Amino acid sequence: MMRTWQITTVTDAARARIALARLAAAYGVPTVERTRLAAALSGHLRQCLTKGGTWLLTLDMAGSPAEEGLLHAVVTPSPEACAAGEPPWEVTVPCPEAARSAEDGAVADDPAALAEALLGADEDTAVVLDKLTEQEDLVAFHREELHQTNQGVLALHAELDAAGLAQREAFAAERSARNEAESARRRLTFLADASAVLTSSLNHEEIVRRLPDLLVPEYASSVDIWLFDHEADKRRSTPHPAAAVVAARTGRPQYAADHPGGLPGVDDHPPSALDPGRPLLCVPLPTRRAPLGVLTLSPPGPRWDPDDAVMLIELTRRASIAIDNARRFEHNRDIAETLQRALLTDLPATPGLSLAARYLPATHGLNIGGDWYDAFRQRDGGLITVIGDVTGHGLHAAVMMSQLRTALRAYAVDGDSPGRLLTRLHRFLHHLQPDLYATAVIARFHPDEPTLTWAAAGHPPPVLRLPDGTVRTLDAKPGAMLGIPLTQEIGDHTERLAPGSTLALYTDGLVERRAQGIDPGIERLAEALGGFRSAELDADLEGSADRILHPLLSDSERDDDVCLLLCHLQGEGARP
Repeated sequence: MMRTWQITTVTDAARARIALARLAAAYGVPTVERTRLAAALSGHLRQCLTKGGTWLLTLDMAGSPAEEGLLHAVVTPSPEACAAGEPPWEVTVPCPEAARSAEDGAVADDPAALAEALLGADEDTAVVLDKLTEQEDLVAFHREELHQTNQGVLALHAELDAAGLAQREAFAAERSARNEAESARRRLTFLADASAVLTSSLNHEEIVRRLPDLLVPEYASSVDIWLFDHEADKRRSTPHPAAAVVAARTGRPQYAADHPGGLPGVDDHPPSALDPGRPLLCVPLPTRRAPLGVLTLSPPGPRWDPDDAVMLIELTRRASIAIDNARRFEHNRDIAETLQRALLTDLPATPGLSLAARYLPATHGLNIGGDWYDAFRQRDGGLITVIGDVTGHGLHAAVMMSQLRTALRAYAVDGDSPGRLLTRLHRFLHHLQPDLYATAVIARFHPDEPTLTWAAAGHPPPVLRLPDGTVRTLDAKPGAMLGIPLTQEIGDHTERLAPGSTLALYTDGLVERRAQGIDPGIERLAEALGGFRSAELDADLEGSADRILHPLLSDSERDDDVCLLLCHLQGEGARP
């Protein structure tokens, strides 16, 4: 179906608009689309009326009633306008229904009809406005939903930020705790290692030398140790910082700088006049009686960490204990060595028999005071030579050694043989000191007898060099150690001697090594003794003793006393 309207006036335009609206309603065009179509047509027709002339509105309904059709509206100008090149205006809307009436959309010229059509258009507008209101309400609802969602998202972001901040703070706290634990572990490890280094020595001067090596440069840039009774310090008479003097007087650590130290347990002090720009930590070296001195440190950087300062004060305390113990040890060792040497008598001169003895105190540890030697004549002209070793060390061992030496000399007055003398010494020691033991070898020479009589009690065997250079170990059955809780009778052994023979008596410090035992050492002694010629021993027994000691002790740390007693029977050509 096709309809055409000729439009020249506003009334013609109104009738055309109303007709279009009615036909669109008749064909089921939705209200909103119908209103949009009518509004678009009205706007275009106003433009046309403004231009003037005659315009044609054509409505064409394409499609069968059984199908959904299309309502096609075209506004074309009059032939004159078309000739002038004015393009047509057209619009198409779908029509979902067939026409519900045979009405063709014509509008009468009656004003009442026009008014009714106008009210109908207002109804469509009202419907559109209602739809618009619904859409506005829906938009407002969705806007509120979106706002609530945004608020929730913002709250979630705030919670996530707070959780992230808490996590970062937890990580930072964990890193800080881990760093503090690592620093504490490092300080404790250093303190333990440094303490082990300091206490491993029993030489106080060596301990003093080790302290700067331990502390510089990690914990201090410089270290000065002031020992009150140290001879070197007395000789140089170096001035000390005032803070060190205060630390010595009060027994409290002092910090001297142009700023407060804030170190726990440390008193702040003005900067030192000796070096105002350098901070100083002065820590006394405490003992049970009085401070030994003062340790003065300069920081490795601008200042000390408080925990490092606490560790340094504790290390100073341990160093003071180590120095005090070393001094006590050195004092006792010096007393023991002095007593030991005082008790070692001069060797008697005997025609036809040369004697040479060596005593070397231990250089490591308090292993002084147990080894001894002696040589003296009996009333019948015989010569007793003895070498022994008392278990234990120090003053007590030196005292017991002196008592054994005195007892042996007393027993020897009666003229007893070496075995009998050792038996009596065994009873004496067991009665006097049940928990103390000793070893010994006694050898007896007589100028009128070419025979050596000897006896041993738990001691390394004597080594005998014959005139032809052959060396033998006198390892006949010895007795047990002196003083052990059993009854024993120690027997004598004899060995025929020829001029030029040499007997070596010694203590285990000469031949025993921890990693090798004693047998290889005895073999080395026998080899060294066999390397001498008889003429060398005749001419210089003292020098021979030194030449024996040197190779045997070159691999030794001397952690035990060493005694050597050489007894050389002069050769025929060397005798007066």
